[in-house]
Amino acid sequence: MNVLLPDGAKLDIQDGATAYDLAKQISIGLAKKAMACEINGTLKDITAELSDNDTVKIITEKDPESLEIIRHSTAHLMAEAVLRLFPEAKVTIGPIIKDGFYYDFDMGDKKFTPDDLKTIEKMMAKISAEANPISRRVVKSSDAVKEFANEPYKVELITDIGDDEVSLYEQGGFTDLCRGPHVDNTKRLKHFKLLSVAGAYWRGSEKNPMLQRIYGTSWQTKEDLEQYLNMLEEAEKRDHRKLGKQLKLFTFEEEAGTGFPIYLPNGGALRNVLETFEKNEHIKRGYDIVFGPAILKQDLWKKSGHYDNYRENMYFTTIDDVDYGVKPMNCLAHMMVFKSDIRSYRDLPQRYFELGNVHRHEQSGALHGLMRVRAFTQDDAHIFCTPSQLNSEIIDIINFVNDVVNLFGFEYEVEVSTRPEKYIGEIENWDKATQALFDALKDKGLPYEINEGDGAFYGPKIDIKLKDAIGRFWQCATIQVDFNLPERFELNYIGEDGQKHRPVMLHRVILGSVDRFIGILTEHFAGAFPLWIAPKQVRIINVTDAQADYCKDLEKKLKMEGFRVDSDLRNEKMGFKIREAQMEKIPHMIIIGQKEVDEELVSVRLRNGENKNELDFSTYLSVLRELDKIKTLELWR
Repeated sequence: MNVLLPDGAKLDIQDGATAYDLAKQISIGLAKKAMACEINGTLKDITAELSDNDTVKIITEKDPESLEIIRHSTAHLMAEAVLRLFPEAKVTIGPIIKDGFYYDFDMGDKKFTPDDLKTIEKMMAKISAEANPISRRVVKSSDAVKEFANEPYKVELITDIGDDEVSLYEQGGFTDLCRGPHVDNTKRLKHFKLLSVAGAYWRGSEKNPMLQRIYGTSWQTKEDLEQYLNMLEEAEKRDHRKLGKQLKLFTFEEEAGTGFPIYLPNGGALRNVLETFEKNEHIKRGYDIVFGPAILKQDLWKKSGHYDNYRENMYFTTIDDVDYGVKPMNCLAHMMVFKSDIRSYRDLPQRYFELGNVHRHEQSGALHGLMRVRAFTQDDAHIFCTPSQLNSEIIDIINFVNDVVNLFGFEYEVEVSTRPEKYIGEIENWDKATQALFDALKDKGLPYEINEGDGAFYGPKIDIKLKDAIGRFWQCATIQVDFNLPERFELNYIGEDGQKHRPVMLHRVILGSVDRFIGILTEHFAGAFPLWIAPKQVRIINVTDAQADYCKDLEKKLKMEGFRVDSDLRNEKMGFKIREAQMEKIPHMIIIGQKEVDEELVSVRLRNGENKNELDFSTYLSVLRELDKIKTLELWR
């Protein structure tokens, strides 16, 4: 029979041959590296049998698909290790996730400990060294139910799958229900690490049993694993929840409610800087600032489609027997702003900006510091324009995003998210909206990935993913094109022909959630914010009590200039006070001894340990003004 290779070449191969046989026929070296295969676009085991005219690609470690296969196989390796050590365990599911995998176990009253993870890791290494073949077999579902008679979770899964046949994978003495594919031998699984354990409800429902979830990671090489573990260690140091407490930025109080951040004075200062910056930038770019109420009638949310498509994420209340929805976003009030007056084509585009406080019903298990909360502020804007203005408006937003992310020192990647399964409106309008996004990105020369089916229910979107200082990506800015809500709310403008026309609506954020952005910034800079956004820019430190009055005078002058400054005049050693300021990551420390008082000078110690001694105060003030004005990432130029 004949098979086709990715380059179009055709090979003769004996009937009944497997992908491994094909790899071996091509070269012995390829056969040794072969990990899996792709047959007619579908990933399969390297032992999969080929058919005439199949198109076949041999997957090796060089292919990106191999990493997912390794991780999926390592999840099975971990499950086998757990069962060898804890035969009473009931196994459930073990999928791959970003950068790793997990497996859930019903352990009854047993709670896994960090020592247990070390023991499981050692057993995994032992099983890997056994070099057990991993094989696939297909059985009738009824036979699989009998085979897993002592595994109730597997039986439930088989029943829910509802197919006549299911595939099982075997290695050593372990059998698991799985679609695959997997590596062909446990010896290929060498570079792994178990990371943590957490509780998780079976199938995510609080009505179901609580399971023990072990998270792990697995990589192709030892170097890749070490690099990832180093990144995790660095990420832990940068954790915004830890730094938020250390820098006194924000707090979460159980008595106030889970998922509702409370900003402390330092966090309030940081937010004020960011929000003032945002307001000014929007005004410069032709936006009008508007404000909408926190709650709107439920009927309005039904009209928009949010009630049918987003209700589970919303909060509701009743006032005077009328049902209201607490806003999860700001678009409805902005449409009311547009409808408040007759609009001509000459008035378009209309750009409305609001730092809107919104509330969303996030599941408690999904909450994570400032990154995912139930109450947050969006730098939300909506643009109403003519179809002919759509391209230039999208490009202007992309330019806005680019200017802001560059200011903070981020790189970014772009995704286009297309029509989801649940959507409103006509497909024709969705196609026009999606094409508008593609056209704008093409005009800007920006590469992008396509995220199929992840658009909002009312329109497709561009998602901007920021890359932080240690290589993680965060979703922040988004640009959504919407032909549908203007239709539902009967928004109109008077065109050149004197007739009514429907505007196009753009939903967009630049930072996204201000709260989340603060969390991302905190981790990006490891709490050492650039001077222009630092919650506390300057701390004045005296050497002895004799300099206290001069310090107070300097503090007053700097505050009058608008700088965020305080003084540490405690009767403590200067070195102790400097270390405390460094722990708080304050960019500048002004050290005042008697010489500075006598000659009306300042000596400045930078956060990085560099000293600028005996400066004229006016000179230092000019430097501060410049650093604050140009919004540099440097402490000193």
